[in-house]
Amino acid sequence: NQISHHQGKHCLQLKMAKNTNIRISLPAVCFVWQIAMIILFGVFIRYDEESDTHWIEHRRKKNISTNLENDFYYRYPSFQDVHVMIFVGFGFLMTFLKRYSFGGVGFNFLIAAFGIQWALLMQGWFHHLDEHDWKIKIGVENLINADFCVASCLIAYGACLGKVSPVQLMVLTLFGVTLFAVEEYIILELLHAKDAGGSMVIHTFGAYYGLTISWVLYRPLLSQSKHLQGSVYHSDVFAMIGTLFLWMYWPSFNSAIADHGDGQHRAVINTYLALASSVLTTFAISSISQNNGKLDMVHIQNATLAGGVAMGTASEFMITPYGSLIVGFCSGIVSTFGYLFLTPFMEKTLKIQDTCGIHNLHAMPGVIGGIVGAITAASASESVYGQEGLINTFDFKDAVANRTVNIQGGYQAAALFVAIAFGLVGGILKLPIWGDPADVNCFDDDVYWEVPEEDENFLSRHPNMNHATSIPDV
Repeated sequence: NQISHHQGKHCLQLKMAKNTNIRISLPAVCFVWQIAMIILFGVFIRYDEESDTHWIEHRRKKNISTNLENDFYYRYPSFQDVHVMIFVGFGFLMTFLKRYSFGGVGFNFLIAAFGIQWALLMQGWFHHLDEHDWKIKIGVENLINADFCVASCLIAYGACLGKVSPVQLMVLTLFGVTLFAVEEYIILELLHAKDAGGSMVIHTFGAYYGLTISWVLYRPLLSQSKHLQGSVYHSDVFAMIGTLFLWMYWPSFNSAIADHGDGQHRAVINTYLALASSVLTTFAISSISQNNGKLDMVHIQNATLAGGVAMGTASEFMITPYGSLIVGFCSGIVSTFGYLFLTPFMEKTLKIQDTCGIHNLHAMPGVIGGIVGAITAASASESVYGQEGLINTFDFKDAVANRTVNIQGGYQAAALFVAIAFGLVGGILKLPIWGDPADVNCFDDDVYWEVPEEDENFLSRHPNMNHATSIPDV
């Protein structure tokens, strides 16, 4: 009894030590930053030539015969697929925790809505700033790239899920988008590496950014919330909805900004096959890892997507259909083993508390994707690609017109290290502690949300209650 009393008193002290009231801080950040976005958009953002009312003049000048040649009709279907992945796929994938579904999908919504605005500015300043009037000209492709940028922040959020406040998440997004724009510029513009599906730029960077933040914000007493870290039947079903949306739309993700024609077509095929292959190996490893052969829903929700992550960099390349299956085969195995062995090791030994297992779904498959991209680029040849195909696939034009495939492979490898470095260094920037929950209060929607199911609230705080004994004998 004395021990129980002491533990209860300690828990009460922990609760009282953290002020989770965000009534001032969250509205202040949202209002001030949104007003800043309005001002910055007013100064810098304009429609590009294909979304402006002068499109008809541009058509005449460029001898474009029909409106169907507007980039909107090429890119919008892919944009909408990517958009669904960001808001529905990532959002519902994070609803697996038994008492954090509101936070999973709701804060995902908040991060993405702010992030796409800041991304349009940051990416615009680096990639689309008009030298004549110093304005950023945006069209549908910019919207896709902004979603890509936000994806890296949502990946980082996965490592911190349930342990940080929405104000901290806004700060995470502010710095994450900024760092993403810089590393993206270095990788795509300065190194001229190819990464259509973002294995390096999006997944590797986002994962190591989130893992480093989780390491910096390590919670030594997180076991106080252990009873809330698991899932229940219906929360896993909701998370599986996110998985299926991501799985179905991942070919659009990897092909959305690929070259019109064969590049985009090939990216869809390669991703489609890699995803299918990773599903079978995930089911196999999940089953074989258990004495009774039963499947673990954690593996099925996450590792089945590893093929899409790993195929991101080489999606446009002539990796061949069977090569795509091999990539998916290997990434599914690596990802599932990561959940089985690496996640507990990282928490116990490296002090990294990775809530969603982003190291297994994004970091390792992202690195695999970067390596596959470098090897595939270095082994490219005119006999396979054709002379014009080789130039078109790797954009061997202008300043890099004389670059060889071996050199391109080297730059692809260098790009992977840049992505990892930016993630590790960026994550060290410790997030300001504004309204974060105490260790005992993590993974609980009650901290930041009005939760209507009061009965479930009571039961979740008494996980050892025997429901049967609460019913009186008749």
